[in-house]
Amino acid sequence: MRYPIAIHHDKDKDSAYGVSVPDVAGCFSAGDTLDKAISLAEKSIEFHLEPMAEDDQDIPLAKEVADHVGNPDFAGATWAYTNVDVKQFCGKTHKENVTLPLIVTSKIDKLVRAKLYKSRSSFLTEAALAKLEDASII
Repeated sequence: MRYPIAIHHDKDKDSAYGVSVPDVAGCFSAGDTLDKAISLAEKSIEFHLEPMAEDDQDIPLAKEVADHVGNPDFAGATWAYTNVDVKQFCGKTHKENVTLPLIVTSKIDKLVRAKLYKSRSSFLTEAALAKLEDASII
């Protein structure tokens, strides 16, 4: 999932870049460089999502930057996005029987053989999560 992050930096050259994640309550991080701050924001989001998943809480949806720009808490922030693989926070797997057209399974299998996905299940999980994210259901 692509989470927007608000990057704050004081004018003092010795200060770190602070990062807050508006869609994940209480999630923030910092880094000495812009790249490090963005990288650590991804780790901070994962750190926050893990206990939520363990407690069977819903993973917070990622909104658009435009949804946060007017918030005074983020005044003057520079905006960026960080990608977090939320599959690891979706809970245990369970076997499900699905019926697909032969041409679809053939094309999925071609991607699996090319090592782009670990398995049909992996492909279907990623495709389903992408659609759910597009529909703002995750």
